[in-house]
Amino acid sequence: MGEELSLQNREEMESCLKSPELNTRNAFLEGGNDTSHKIQSKNLDLSFQEFILLGFSDLPNLQGVLFGIFLVIYMSILIGNGLILIITKVDPALQTPMYFFLGNFSFLEICYTSVTLPRMLMNLWSQKRHISLLACAVQLGFLLILGGTECLLLGVMAYDRYVAICKPLNYPMIMNHRVCVQLVVASWVSGVPVQIGQTYQIFSLPFCGSKKLNHVFCDIHPLFKVACGDISLNEFSVYADAVLFAMVPFLLIIGSYVKIISTILKLPSATGRSKAFSTCSSHLIVVALFFGSAIIMNLRPKSSQSEGIDKILALFYTIVTPMFNPLIYSLRNKDVIAAMKKIFQILVV
Repeated sequence: MGEELSLQNREEMESCLKSPELNTRNAFLEGGNDTSHKIQSKNLDLSFQEFILLGFSDLPNLQGVLFGIFLVIYMSILIGNGLILIITKVDPALQTPMYFFLGNFSFLEICYTSVTLPRMLMNLWSQKRHISLLACAVQLGFLLILGGTECLLLGVMAYDRYVAICKPLNYPMIMNHRVCVQLVVASWVSGVPVQIGQTYQIFSLPFCGSKKLNHVFCDIHPLFKVACGDISLNEFSVYADAVLFAMVPFLLIIGSYVKIISTILKLPSATGRSKAFSTCSSHLIVVALFFGSAIIMNLRPKSSQSEGIDKILALFYTIVTPMFNPLIYSLRNKDVIAAMKKIFQILVV
């Protein structure tokens, strides 16, 4: 009798477990768990709609001083490079290929610093360091495009000096206005598709962990530090991009100046050698400042990298170098000084 009851109870329990109502309930619970996981994943993605640029937040007592310093630097960049841009357009004595490239270079410097400095000034003034994902991507994209353009344009300017000194008789024919325009346009547009693709690739990475970027603007390496997953392919792409748009122009500049110096040393008169060197020295100083700081920043061993030093080097080649460019080109160039005197005389009168 007891065995018959236990057997009957067992059959009733099995029938309950196989009931459609219970299966539906279990499926609903499993679906709810999947939905909750999806919601959590979605919330994780939504949490990275903005970053926080720490900048100089570790110096709270110097925010006003830093704002004043960077404001003066930005105004000097706008005034100095703007003045060179104007005189190379209006002065008849400066209508040569060298000054055509210099005017474009000054305009480029204004654009380059305007990508980062206004945002830095706003952060220092308001103490609000948030930057949206889109704004960060736009800033990085323009920074890469204009940085690549600067490398290429410096290479073009070195080629112009090479033709002027090593092939002076053919200089007017080789560096005619049409060729100069083509070289400038190529410098501005050739890197645009590559740098846009590079930016898209970086911001396609999943970001997790801290939203804080310990830098003064959106840059590649701080973004890599908050990215999840494997970034080896992205790092390779960045280095390939640096080789194409920085190392190749730098090597061409070095090659041009090796031939320039060898040609200058063969000149018979000391006056001719001095004059030839003076036409190249300003460009050579700018090349050393820009590429020197960029090379030090990107080729330092990871073990010795410091975020504080990274900020200083980044500021050096994005802000300090553009600030000194007008001084370098004006103080060492009699034609530019004479053109500036004419402008000041017109303004005074």
